[in-house]
Amino acid sequence: MKDSKSNLSSNEHIVYASWAKGVVECEEKYQVKREYGLSDDEVAKRLKIYGKNEFEKHEGQSILRLVLDQFNDTLVKILLAAAVISFVLAWYDGDEGEEMEVTAFIEPLVIFLILIVNAMVGVWQESSAEKALEALKDIQSEQATVIRNGKKASIVPAKELVPGDIVELRVGDKIPADMRVLQLVSSTLRVEQGSLTGESEAVSKSTKSVAFDCDIQGKKCIVFSGTTVVNGNCVCLVTATGMDTEIGKVHSQIHDASQYEEDTPLKKKLNEFGEVLTMLIGCICVLVWLINLKYFLDWEYVDGWPKNYKFSFEKCTYYFKIAVALAVAAIPEGLPAVITTCLALGTRKMAQKNALVRKLPSVETLGCTTVICSDKTGTLTTNNMAVTKLVAMGQKSSVLRPFIVEGTSYDPSDGKIQHWPAGKMDVNLQTIAKIASLANDAGIEQSEKGYVAIGMPTEAALKVLVEKMGLPAGMNPGSSTGCSEAWNKLEGRIATLEFDRDRKSMSVLVSSDSGKKSLLVKGAVENLLERSSFIQLLDGSTVALDQKAKEVILENLNAMSKGALRVLGFAYKEEPEQFKTYNGNEYHPAHSLLLDPANYSSIESNMVFAGMVGLHDPPRKEVRQAIEDCRAAGIQVMVITGDNKNTAEAICREIGVFGTTEDIRSKSITGKDFMEHNDPKGHLTQKGGLLFSRAEPRHKQEIVRLLKDIGEVVAMTGDGVNDAPALKLADIGIAMGIAGTEVAKQASDMVLADDNFSTIVAAVGEGRSIYNNMKAFIRYMISSNIGEVACIFLTAAMGIPEGLIPVQLLWVNLVTDGPPATALGFNPPDKYIMKKPPRRSDDSLINAWILFRYLVIGTYVGIATVGIFIIWFTRDSFCGIDLSGDGHSLVTYYQLSHWDECRSWKSFSVSPFTAGTHVYKFDSDPCDYFRGGKIKAMTLSLSVLVAIEMFNSLNALSEDESLLTMPPWVNPWLLVAMSVSFGLHFLILYVPFLAKIFGVVPLSMNEWLLVLAVAFPVILIDEILKFVGRRNNAARSVSRSSKYKSE
Repeated sequence: MKDSKSNLSSNEHIVYASWAKGVVECEEKYQVKREYGLSDDEVAKRLKIYGKNEFEKHEGQSILRLVLDQFNDTLVKILLAAAVISFVLAWYDGDEGEEMEVTAFIEPLVIFLILIVNAMVGVWQESSAEKALEALKDIQSEQATVIRNGKKASIVPAKELVPGDIVELRVGDKIPADMRVLQLVSSTLRVEQGSLTGESEAVSKSTKSVAFDCDIQGKKCIVFSGTTVVNGNCVCLVTATGMDTEIGKVHSQIHDASQYEEDTPLKKKLNEFGEVLTMLIGCICVLVWLINLKYFLDWEYVDGWPKNYKFSFEKCTYYFKIAVALAVAAIPEGLPAVITTCLALGTRKMAQKNALVRKLPSVETLGCTTVICSDKTGTLTTNNMAVTKLVAMGQKSSVLRPFIVEGTSYDPSDGKIQHWPAGKMDVNLQTIAKIASLANDAGIEQSEKGYVAIGMPTEAALKVLVEKMGLPAGMNPGSSTGCSEAWNKLEGRIATLEFDRDRKSMSVLVSSDSGKKSLLVKGAVENLLERSSFIQLLDGSTVALDQKAKEVILENLNAMSKGALRVLGFAYKEEPEQFKTYNGNEYHPAHSLLLDPANYSSIESNMVFAGMVGLHDPPRKEVRQAIEDCRAAGIQVMVITGDNKNTAEAICREIGVFGTTEDIRSKSITGKDFMEHNDPKGHLTQKGGLLFSRAEPRHKQEIVRLLKDIGEVVAMTGDGVNDAPALKLADIGIAMGIAGTEVAKQASDMVLADDNFSTIVAAVGEGRSIYNNMKAFIRYMISSNIGEVACIFLTAAMGIPEGLIPVQLLWVNLVTDGPPATALGFNPPDKYIMKKPPRRSDDSLINAWILFRYLVIGTYVGIATVGIFIIWFTRDSFCGIDLSGDGHSLVTYYQLSHWDECRSWKSFSVSPFTAGTHVYKFDSDPCDYFRGGKIKAMTLSLSVLVAIEMFNSLNALSEDESLLTMPPWVNPWLLVAMSVSFGLHFLILYVPFLAKIFGVVPLSMNEWLLVLAVAFPVILIDEILKFVGRRNNAARSVSRSSKYKSE
């Protein structure tokens, strides 16, 4: 005994293959007797070895680590650097006056605020990632009925169970650990384990051992933690607890999958863009400094060598500020906010289509989905059992009458029976209805979500069939489920012969008002035929069951089975000899026969066969068209299910994943076969649909991982606990909202409110549309930033005073650009969007031609903003627009570009000018005209920048379409947004407090005319570029078409 105990301890984490061992062998291995159980001392010892029956608590990242991770982004780092430098410069300039100090601090504080909000959103999203693991804990049972010290204890906390504990299970119990069935107390035991294994029906369990290498579905003598007993009682031996259970392994897989979450395709693109932007900003900043080096660093040449260096710290700081302004101009600060807004709007659109998005970035990822890996049960099918075919007996024993039954739900009004003799049911049909109704423990009832099954789904489907069959003349239903009630009133049940795996049938003994007894039986057709001696014909008469009749019935059975139907037969026996006087009294001699299930086969003998029905979990009506849409959109559909191969193949043919006559031998394999495949990636690269049946959670994970390795963007659907790890690992995890477990929902990126596969396809279309719109506003914002960079670069290169200060650029990037960029997210979708193949995940946001276009536009923006600045200083009119109304003095271009030499100019003076109600005078320091006096010119530059960007948003309505064919009113939200942006710009110009902060002044009507005249040409320039782009695209299309024809 001592040796065996040490052996048990040494193998503390190796799960014993109890499914392949006999009951006695298992008891010996765990050193326990079922009658006595473990002692308290032994439980304490094993708790030290195995630990408690609960999941590990994985330490998540600390809040500090999560916050720091939010700053591990190239664009954010650039912004952070710009904010720190701006803050330092503002601090340095603080001694120039309080007003200047407040203005200077606005820029760094706003940038810091953006970064803080961005970090808060990121931390919130990431901290919710572990909720899937928490949801798993809700599946675990809290208490268990355990035999210890020879006594039964019914309130033992489940977390205190250890391997070797003896546990009793009853109907409705949630199973607290993985356990080996030792003894069936009832004749049958059924467990609902679909959420773990993917099986569509409750599974019968027994005490018989199975093969060592069988899959999880094949372990018929094991009950799994987290599943539920739906029928029967039993005594079990705990074999695995906590993380060693199958559900514990799922917990580990979810945790592992969460460690490998990748950035979305768009995030990758923006990171790449940020890296390129960093280099460009660095190069341009260095170039600006080199161009202006002469202004703050001077030297003399002595003997051919530079000596006598003169360095101006003030001017060095000034040009350093210009470099900071350049960084602020180059970074689209509003881009993160606009992307978030657009994705949030996209989630609202998707919610209207029953797709509830849990993680914003998944909206964009949907647009480039290339493979959808779908679970079968509940996603492609309704997860409701339904009778699809009823086969009754004809006028002769060799003649059968098939009826097609419509409907896919538990709603009795969903569909009808084709060619049904309503109200004229013959005796044979009445017999089938009576057996289906009385030999049945299930029911259907109406809930908020429609009709639902109460009890076994198969039996609930038979109840629905009874309602569709109706009643014969003279019998009236009392309610929507009145047909079943009517049959139950005619004859009452007095005994039940429960289902068992050997005879594969169940039956009920019923008694009519007159006391006549009948045995009503349903079960596997082959088994019923073996125990039947007669057949009931259409008129109710019975004839002997001959070989020819049996062959006809079996031929129909095989045809139905090949169509993936589960077939149930019906038979009966009038006035069973032993039960003629039995009324349920336990003292009756016949009662002892019912206590021993070994007698059931002999009781169910010499029966009359009445007919059969075919049932299955029917495909959703919309799925076939949705799969056709996927094919047209270039998306491959793979079905991964825990169900058996034949059923899955039949469903896949029915919904169009496979053709009706397609050879699928290479495309349909089990999960186990796939794991042993010599070229798994090669298998996954086959064209068309693929099917993986009998798949376990680890198989699903491996399929998703390999698909991602070969460059596919994978959307994975699922509803069960077994699906959660793969949902977490996929690019897009999609859970079912109605049938889905809480674990699956928490692990997912998106939840389907209607559990419908076609909703996924609609969501992909919406994702593509959103991506196209995001691409439009990203390009719009980037082109605007190129213009701002060009403006500052030209200012520095020409040596003129600074035309735009950082706080103004920040205002434009965050506020005035924001509404139009967001409104571009409402651009109408392309009507052919689901007829095109998915974009590649490495598809560039900006190709060479688009970059050239925006460089041209950006150059014009720079010229226009700098140009209007120069015009105000050097001209009193432009294009017939009078600019002399404010009384400002004109200077030459040379004076403007050498303004830092102003103090060396003799007799230089300027007259006062007005801006709004304020008069600007320069009597004490005329050179201040180039500093404080440039406020009007700066306002004109800022206004031109805003106006050009508003016009440029119209250009962004379409990449190549002219505004003549795609006018602004196709997106009325854009017109509203432009009005909002102009309104915000007017606000800072005409509200004195804001005007002081942003360094601007009000403009006159003539000055506004000048602004519009300078800004409008940006539309004409882009129209020319779009025309060239259309010509190039047409030429490429002709070239591709010619090449295709020649091939």
